[in-house]
Amino acid sequence: MQADIGLIGLAVMGENLVMNMESRGFTVAVYNRTTQKMADFVGGRAAGKNIVGCQTLQELVAALKPPRRIMMMVKAGKAVDQTMEALIPLLSPGDILIDGGNSHYPDTIRRTEYIQSKGLLYVGTGVSGGEEGALLGPAMMPGGSPEAWEHVKPIFQAICAKVGPNADIPCCDWVGSDGAGHYVKMVHNGIEYGDMQLICEAYFLMKHLLGMSADEMHAVFAEWMGTELDSYLIEITRDILAYKDADGGPIVEKILDTAGQKGTGKWTSVSALDEGVPLTLISEAVFARCLSAQKDERVAAAMVLAGPAPQLLGNDRAQAIENIRKALLASKIVSYAQGYTLLRAAAETFGWDLDFGGIAMLWRGGCIIRSVFLENIKEAFDKKPDLANLMLDDYFAGKLADAQEAWRSVCAAAIVNGIPVPAFTAALSYYDSYRNPRLPANLLQAQRDYFGAHTYERIDRARGEFFHTNWTGRGGDTAASEYTI
Repeated sequence: MQADIGLIGLAVMGENLVMNMESRGFTVAVYNRTTQKMADFVGGRAAGKNIVGCQTLQELVAALKPPRRIMMMVKAGKAVDQTMEALIPLLSPGDILIDGGNSHYPDTIRRTEYIQSKGLLYVGTGVSGGEEGALLGPAMMPGGSPEAWEHVKPIFQAICAKVGPNADIPCCDWVGSDGAGHYVKMVHNGIEYGDMQLICEAYFLMKHLLGMSADEMHAVFAEWMGTELDSYLIEITRDILAYKDADGGPIVEKILDTAGQKGTGKWTSVSALDEGVPLTLISEAVFARCLSAQKDERVAAAMVLAGPAPQLLGNDRAQAIENIRKALLASKIVSYAQGYTLLRAAAETFGWDLDFGGIAMLWRGGCIIRSVFLENIKEAFDKKPDLANLMLDDYFAGKLADAQEAWRSVCAAAIVNGIPVPAFTAALSYYDSYRNPRLPANLLQAQRDYFGAHTYERIDRARGEFFHTNWTGRGGDTAASEYTI
């Protein structure tokens, strides 16, 4: 029995993808570096199914229909390169290697070029949705060798999540060449960092400024599921707040307040710096995790550094909750606006023809950031594919205008009461900077010219004409072409 696709790496994600593929009518050959892991899977969970266990890579390759499609679900980094090198001598021209891990996009760019030089095809695909998504239907963001798409499309679109009125729109489509798929997945994860931090800040405000219990907050998040905030992350937050420990208390309050990260949020921020894109909210979300990890220092600092004693807000709790909801929505809009600005910049840098509205639909189901909100993003780019910033779309501009008073009130109350809300305030600061036609960078340019003769442009002269001033002498500025730095 020849298999439709092979999969290497039988950790939970790999196993679940195999079960998903088999349930959609595909025969899957599987291999794991630890042979016993493969044997346990084939003889247990996969028993009686169209799943072929292979003890060697040679067996795996021999078990596949041409062109061979082999998906690697191994740890990102050296393991991917090592697996590739072991497979290359066993493959034939036109065979396809697929990396379904969270690889860094520069690695995928390099690997695509290398694999193609061997006469093979390469796909680097983002897979989002966690263990449950892998089993029931993830969101998938494939990129790499364009010629490979027709061969992997039937499998990928069969196993991914489906959305739309008839649940027939697949949350998987070709993203672009070389590293485009893994880049879009990276930005997805960065937005995920931002969404999670914003929700945590909303929770913190309700707890410390409104004195709300976990059960009361559970009810609020349940209500928010019926608004524009309806999303997977709001849904699981609702459930978390209702979950009780053995003693009947909320288990969330017994969890240590230190958060980890696997690097994709950091990669997103670093890429934004490389592209010169102000990804302030997502970067603050990454830094918030870094600061949370400094638990011992924070406990010690609490004994030394003074701050205000938080005062519970006024009697109108319902209005305060609505203000927090609006602040959360406005900040979320900013987060996505920044993420899409980064995607646009990267597309230009790397020559990718990204479909921004289509990307929103890839994220509409299966993935961690799935939400009703993404429909509005697709509509925005359908109306104006070259939209410079999501905040300029009529729908989103209207939501931001409606949230203005509440957003500022929430941020002000947090600052006055010493409640850290770095993502909320970063979002508001970005919004105010972006809508301001004149920023204080004129003074900054004067400072740079003073100490480093870096030159500046003038508002009363044509753009592209540069000047330098001898700040310690007299005589005004001089055209930059008239002196030597």
